[in-house]
Amino acid sequence: MATITAPTRKTSTPAILTNRAVRKLLILAVAAAILVPLAHTRWSSGSWPDALTVDLSSPLGNASDWIIDNRDTHPLFLYFLGHISNAIVIAVRAVYLTLLALGWAGVTAVAALTAWRTAGVKLALGTTAAFLACGALGMWVPTMQTLALMVVAVLASVIVGALLGLAAGLSERTNRILRPVLDTMQVLPAFAYLLPVVLVFGIGVPAAVLATVVYAAPPMARLTALGLRGADKEVLEAVTSLGTTPRQRLLTARLPLARKELLLGVNQTIMMALSMAVIASVIGAGGLGDRVYQALASVDVGAALAAGIPIVLLAVVLDRVTGAAGERIGEAAPADGARAKWLYALAAAAATAIAARLAGALDWPGAWEADIAEPVNRAVDWMTAHLYSGVPVIGGTADWAAHFTTWVLNPFRDALFWLPWWSVLLIVAALAWLIGTWRTALTAVLAMAATGVLGVWKPSLDTLSQVLAAVAVTLVLGFATGIAAARSDRFERVLRPVLDVFQTMPQFVYLIPVVALFGVGRAPAVAAAVVYALPAVVRITAQGLRQVDPAALESARSLGATSGQQVRQVQLPLARPALLLAVNQGVVLVLAVVIIGGLVGGGALGYQVVFGLAQGDLASGLVAGAAIVCLGLMLDRVTQPTGRRTTKGA
Repeated sequence: MATITAPTRKTSTPAILTNRAVRKLLILAVAAAILVPLAHTRWSSGSWPDALTVDLSSPLGNASDWIIDNRDTHPLFLYFLGHISNAIVIAVRAVYLTLLALGWAGVTAVAALTAWRTAGVKLALGTTAAFLACGALGMWVPTMQTLALMVVAVLASVIVGALLGLAAGLSERTNRILRPVLDTMQVLPAFAYLLPVVLVFGIGVPAAVLATVVYAAPPMARLTALGLRGADKEVLEAVTSLGTTPRQRLLTARLPLARKELLLGVNQTIMMALSMAVIASVIGAGGLGDRVYQALASVDVGAALAAGIPIVLLAVVLDRVTGAAGERIGEAAPADGARAKWLYALAAAAATAIAARLAGALDWPGAWEADIAEPVNRAVDWMTAHLYSGVPVIGGTADWAAHFTTWVLNPFRDALFWLPWWSVLLIVAALAWLIGTWRTALTAVLAMAATGVLGVWKPSLDTLSQVLAAVAVTLVLGFATGIAAARSDRFERVLRPVLDVFQTMPQFVYLIPVVALFGVGRAPAVAAAVVYALPAVVRITAQGLRQVDPAALESARSLGATSGQQVRQVQLPLARPALLLAVNQGVVLVLAVVIIGGLVGGGALGYQVVFGLAQGDLASGLVAGAAIVCLGLMLDRVTQPTGRRTTKGA
């Protein structure tokens, strides 16, 4: 007789504990209950302990002294670095003299005809107007100086970036080695590596070109590696089956398939090199950047605008031309007459340059120049007199800056100063682990702890408070504007040229009107950072919302959802990856400008970097720059771990 046994009852886990986020929160609560009392008992003061600090001032000071003492005698400088410096000077001078020999008419004709053959008549007319505007503003010679520097710097950046990207794209080991190097090059503020470059090469064009290469080469390297790694595997297998060598596969398959990424890398390199032109003026680059920097020193908004407009025009023209060239890649092969049209365009440009030279019209006519500095300064004086203070009811811009400092910046900073150092690390670890993995949390904690080890814990917290405040304002404005742009085509068309100008304008240019309106201090630095980071957040948000599946929206509408419900319950949740990317980009861009805010009273790490450059203090500048890199790494891991976790399959 068979016996019937009762089934064993399995103990089931409560449903709430099956949620990964809830489990993480419970683990964090238990860890905090154990670690916080222990840490409070061991480090009750809360300030970063001196025993955990490493003093780098002595070794960095010795390195600086050695460079200065041996710069004119050591073989490394005489037979290697000296030749690099001379080659840069010769190259920049050759390009500059060529531009002067072509004259304003020849340069304008070459630029316009190149734009015509690349992107059509409309862009050719815009290019002509842009170069004529540079001359009309009285900035033709500085524009040619900047253009000569740009040509050499971009060529060097493209070559260096392409070689690094080639190595990373063909070797996984090299890619792993280069990735943190490229991350550091992109996050490290320009002022931090200007100092060692100046120590080695001195003030002048070589230092400016090399600093620009360090800043502009990483995008080319990343996109080259991306293009090589993303090549169609079926095409590569077909080429391999034909018995080709690795070199033949690279030249006939990999590189042609990566043409779009390569041209996009050139585009990004040009934009970053041009934005670096102003910063490089601090170390003797000359050109338009020097005019902007001198105007910043004297708070001359009119002069800054006269020099800043040509920079923006150059950036817009170069961006449009290279972007149009990238879009045309992959289209049908051009007709046989395309090469002849290029020859005709070259002949027309040469004829224009020769005619101008024979007519003795190489220099821009002084009678065609328009002085906008004086009327702009009058307008700024009026705005300062009527908007800076004393405005009824709403107050003036100075009052807004003071209130923002009192009610937002000071509480943020005081709260971070009040927290014990170990609690800051615990908060960073918790935030990073909640939306990432334990590796993400470990990286973020080590990066934040490194600022204390370097001896700049308090300045780092001060900078962090400014970044957090600026990011909060940027996200509120950026998300609201991005949602409006995604829901209205008319508003998006009106907004697009404004965002284009803001994205191409160099970082220094933002500081001029901000200082004129808000004065000097931390609030103006935050305001400039918000204006600089806002376009990227708006664009990414609008694009993410527009790419939401139309079927999901149609389903929501069929259920009677209102417009606001569609945004809150459908578009925003489905666009979460784009929103996280917008947060990440906002943090990175805000950090870049908050550092430059050290020039206008932002203080903290930005001031230390600027002070180190001004005083030739390698220790102060590099330590603050390294702390900024650590802050950027920590913020990056805290705000954007999702994509990495997904790709790694964690």
